[in-house]
Amino acid sequence: MPPPFRPLRLDHVVLRVRDMDRTLTFYRDVIGAELEREIPEIGMKQLRAGASIIDLVPAEAGAEAVPESARNMDHLCLRIEPWSESVLAAHFSHFGVPVEGEGIRYGAEGDGPSIYVRDPEGNVVELKGPPLEG
Repeated sequence: MPPPFRPLRLDHVVLRVRDMDRTLTFYRDVIGAELEREIPEIGMKQLRAGASIIDLVPAEAGAEAVPESARNMDHLCLRIEPWSESVLAAHFSHFGVPVEGEGIRYGAEGDGPSIYVRDPEGNVVELKGPPLEG
């Protein structure tokens, strides 16, 4: 029996971070998400990314870096507009963020261009452009 509901969109993702300031700066200034609210009691910062939220919460004090093979998230994908590879390359270069990959990938709207970067915590962030025509 199928569930009595249908998933509509990504609501939010929660990232545990060791360096809150650097990670907040990355998602706010480099990616363009807007700081929407803070919950000081738990150290959470909530950023608006279109219709979705990216929650940043502090990792446990003294936590060691999690090895790549043990991460519980492969990547976060954000659909962006407008799409210009040269503008994106210049933007990330300005912030010293290397583009680690690019290509045509399948997503919620079909095949379209994607680039991949890493946030300061090592999480892979895919930025997805509009679907290809035809």
